[in-house]
Amino acid sequence: MKYRSLLLVAALLALAACSSKDKKVDEPAKLTDIKNPSVRIQKLWGASVGGGGKKLRLGLGLAASETHLFAAGRDGDVAAFDLKTGKQIWRTKTDLALAGGTGVGADLVVVGSADGQVVALAAANGAQRWRAEVKGEILSSPAVAEHEVIVRTVDGKMRALNIVDGKELWAAEQQIPRLTLRGAAAPVVARDLALSGFDNGRVMAVSLGDGSTVWDSPVSPSHGRTELERLNDIDAAVKVIGEEVFVAGFQGRAAMLALDSGQIWWTHDVSSYRGVDVDDEQMYVSTSDGELVALKRRTGAEMWRNDSLKHRSLSAPAVVGDFVTVADLDGYVHWFDRVTGTIAGRAKAGGDRVTNAPLAAGGNLYVIGDNGEVVALHGVPIAPHVAKTAPVAPVAAPAEAPAEAPTQAPAEPAAPAEPATPAEPAAPAPGG
Repeated sequence: MKYRSLLLVAALLALAACSSKDKKVDEPAKLTDIKNPSVRIQKLWGASVGGGGKKLRLGLGLAASETHLFAAGRDGDVAAFDLKTGKQIWRTKTDLALAGGTGVGADLVVVGSADGQVVALAAANGAQRWRAEVKGEILSSPAVAEHEVIVRTVDGKMRALNIVDGKELWAAEQQIPRLTLRGAAAPVVARDLALSGFDNGRVMAVSLGDGSTVWDSPVSPSHGRTELERLNDIDAAVKVIGEEVFVAGFQGRAAMLALDSGQIWWTHDVSSYRGVDVDDEQMYVSTSDGELVALKRRTGAEMWRNDSLKHRSLSAPAVVGDFVTVADLDGYVHWFDRVTGTIAGRAKAGGDRVTNAPLAAGGNLYVIGDNGEVVALHGVPIAPHVAKTAPVAPVAAPAEAPAEAPTQAPAEPAAPAEPATPAEPAAPAPGG
């Protein structure tokens, strides 16, 4: 862990040196008035799991079941809330410095700590089922399968723990570069595979049964003369839809891969250290510079790009209804039209930066700030959504289509939106 911290410090010093010599520090874009907003955003409820303080870029995201929302705070609290009302169902104190969570499945809620502790709680009441120790800092949410809990650590390892008692079943590993970003991609379970991106720009899929490698694909090969230029981390979870795997990496590419073989069907040059989201037609990426980009799902061609939030440290995008949303460094959540990329609305979700991706569930949007503040929002279209064709910014040269088009895979149907009872209006935002 000390070695990892030294790498981070070195990277930051190098970046600072380059910034001071070559250019001024990029200032976050100022928020401007939204003309003709097409969504009215309501705040349904708010809660907190605590854990404010130092900005450590922790992987403490949200997870949901059919009725409950689960959240974890840096100070060690894990809590369950009613999805619709925000009523706290239970709260458990783990007394750990939590850094990765929450993983939900098989009636468990699983979180990880900065010193390698993994805790499994009963989803119904928060009672501790087991506690295990792995070597390495956990900075992303575990994935829960039928018989295993999959955990990623910053040392480049993906481990499977027995879902009954937490004993280690197997470990798979990738060689990590000397210099990396702080973070670790959350593992994802799909069919009988555990998948994850790694700090060397590769995505690996292993067998849930024994951890053997099924495929290993280099999505973002490193390039450049210096170690800083060759950084090409995949620090966010892949998105699996049917037989397709979507991913984006820092100073690398966005790509679509085949779930069964890891074959890369298309790539598009883009830099992102956040996750991605996908709908029936498009893949959405928050870039390292703070742009929101929509790529055609089947070919990777760029459909639109919105740069109105540059350098605002955007979260990963989340699709909800007719809109795609991102949160930023000041706790604002921005709604964009999925078809045109024009900004549709904005609301203040809390008083702190939002690092982790918003969670869309049941037609609502759930956001957790870095201070542990949890907010439920609901966007109501002001007028019936009308598809438009003009992009925000014309694309000079769309990405090349693949030489051979991939086999069409059926898209998953979108979950039906639950009607939400209007509650208090969201806090006013500039131009909102």
